[in-house]
Amino acid sequence: MRWIEVNDYQEMSRQAASLFEQQLLRKPDSVLGLATGGTPLGFYEELVRKYKQGYFSFSEVKTFNLDEYVGLASNESTSYHNYMEENLFSQIDISPDNIHLPNGLAEDLLAECAHYEQLIQQYGGIDLQLLGIGVNGHIGFNEPGTSFHSATHIVTLAEETRIENSKYFHTKQEVPRYAITMGIETIMQAKQIVLLAFGEHKMASIKRIQQDGMSEDFPASCLKEHPNVTIIYGK
Repeated sequence: MRWIEVNDYQEMSRQAASLFEQQLLRKPDSVLGLATGGTPLGFYEELVRKYKQGYFSFSEVKTFNLDEYVGLASNESTSYHNYMEENLFSQIDISPDNIHLPNGLAEDLLAECAHYEQLIQQYGGIDLQLLGIGVNGHIGFNEPGTSFHSATHIVTLAEETRIENSKYFHTKQEVPRYAITMGIETIMQAKQIVLLAFGEHKMASIKRIQQDGMSEDFPASCLKEHPNVTIIYGK
């Protein structure tokens, strides 16, 4: 596990974008695992800037997002489909056929989970996975207590997660109670993982990864077992 402590948010974003640039230069047809939320916004800005300057192309890239809320249409402003379109996909040369997010409106959610997992395996797994971390240690939407052996599944969001994400909605009541998320085992099968954490409120979670052992009560602790993890953090 490699630790990179940064002085500010911009440095974190640049460091992360540089790792993704290296990956795309090594393997132009990389399969990228992507995350949403407030933390990676600067990373996406930096990635788009580098793309527009001609450092690399996304024409052969395939992407898989970590999660999507159940019950939100892809064009709703608070969906992760919309987040990714606004912050990355609309600004790069990626083919729409190569973009993958779970379908939160699927009639059969269990079948959707199985299909999403199958697609990831079909493309050979994730080459480089971006992660954030929740204040309760969740990665993706894998809440405390999730099995380390979980594949893509439906999750009931913890109240603290809904409170944390309510800033993206008008009220907490609007935050969906369920989501589809890549499982912990799916995430751990990625060949390389980059986790971003910034802000005083995330430092307790970072210290738990550094100092504590592995426990399903703290999902991010699983990363201790991964052979190629970089954690970029600061406050």
